[in-house]
Amino acid sequence: MKNTPADTMLLRYKAPPTIARFMACPALYRGLLGPVGSGKSSGCCMELMARACAQAPGPDNVRRSRLAVVRNTYRELKDTTVRTWLSWFPEDAFGPFGLTDLCHSVRLPLTDGSRVELDVLFRALDRPQDVKKLLSLELTGAWINEAREMPLSIVEALGDRVERFPAARDGGCAWAGVIMDTNPPDSDHWWYRLAEETRPQGWAFFRQPGGLVEQGGSFVPNPRAENLEHLPPDFYQRRQSGKTPAHVRVYYCAQYGFVQDGMPVYPEFNDARHASAIELAPVEGLPLFVGLDFGLTPAAVIGQRLASGQWLFLDELVSRDMGMVRFAGLLGELLRNHYGDHKVEIWGDPAGMARAQTDERTPFDILRANGLPARPAPSNDPLLRREAVAAALSRDIDGLPGLVLSPRCVTLRKGMAGAWHYRRLQIAGEARFIDTPDKNRFSHVCEAAQYLLLGAGEGRRLLQPDQPDGPRQARSVNRARG
Repeated sequence: MKNTPADTMLLRYKAPPTIARFMACPALYRGLLGPVGSGKSSGCCMELMARACAQAPGPDNVRRSRLAVVRNTYRELKDTTVRTWLSWFPEDAFGPFGLTDLCHSVRLPLTDGSRVELDVLFRALDRPQDVKKLLSLELTGAWINEAREMPLSIVEALGDRVERFPAARDGGCAWAGVIMDTNPPDSDHWWYRLAEETRPQGWAFFRQPGGLVEQGGSFVPNPRAENLEHLPPDFYQRRQSGKTPAHVRVYYCAQYGFVQDGMPVYPEFNDARHASAIELAPVEGLPLFVGLDFGLTPAAVIGQRLASGQWLFLDELVSRDMGMVRFAGLLGELLRNHYGDHKVEIWGDPAGMARAQTDERTPFDILRANGLPARPAPSNDPLLRREAVAAALSRDIDGLPGLVLSPRCVTLRKGMAGAWHYRRLQIAGEARFIDTPDKNRFSHVCEAAQYLLLGAGEGRRLLQPDQPDGPRQARSVNRARG
């Protein structure tokens, strides 16, 4: 392509206000969060090309860059990210795209007489083990598309690989960094922690307004929404029909949260009814009950039964890759510091009676050695465990729910709201689900809650026949499974 007026291509792009601030930021790590249709991916494409064109030229007047574009799977990489990139920078004008190595070799003359030589490497890095794929790369910068699907270890590894190309003799790096875009993740995601809580130096996060806002229990158009001129009329309003409120809040209102996937273990759980807006305090004079699940991800739930029969779940202790000795110490510290004046009953997974091959002590032995006299729950029947919790959720006590969660029970709340679920089978036709709940990071604390209620007698209430003159025990049926 000769550098003549007839061969000059004019590419027009006007960044929405939030994306314009994102593009102007010099931080090494930059994140862009927004609803669907807000122009995030297009903004990241334009940012990479603009940075490549502004790269310092070498002695031969060539502006060199090497960029990595990352997505969690190859299917999504090809179907979405690559298509968006090539829609802005087609091969006939910007250079060939290699289908084998997924590399776009951009060779572009500029009007000042310099030339851009840009290699864009498209890669799928959906597991922490894939970090090793990055160890040999020397990059100028990187873009992580839909960063909520990516482990933080990938982000950190990419940050270590940028600002390594081009060499100083070829002009050096006038810009280097990692840019990220995403729809809103859950509030316990690393994005939320960095963007809203710790806010480390060298990281900058930008949040676009939602396409809809929630007012009085309904969703209405947001006058501050961005990129509407490039969307069909009533784009967000027409798409909210038939969607769950959680879906609308995440994808259209750009709020942090999770969208339920699969069939929840507890369809009886109603977040507005069973989750308290204020922190619950233990009632003096009443004992505490603690439920425990073991393994390498031990979890505990602390609860209290009121005289009325209502259950309060006050607190949780959730771990990851932690041995029982350390977990027992943390649990003892939590009970002493926050619940020291209460009598405590501790009930655990009966499987904890088995000894490990490398240690003759059982989890219950370790707990007793730490001053925590735990006992195995009376049953490990999965159906009875589920029904014990479901019955408490279904119970109505003078207009109040039979079970209420304190805001301190963050992981338990999300698990009961649907993050702990029966996984959908990948078959055609009517939706079908596996028979047992998925084991994930929410399952351990939810099972701890089951052992708590079984140990406190909720299982016996289910199995005993109703007394003719006594109050009837609320029974529950998982109608979603029925």
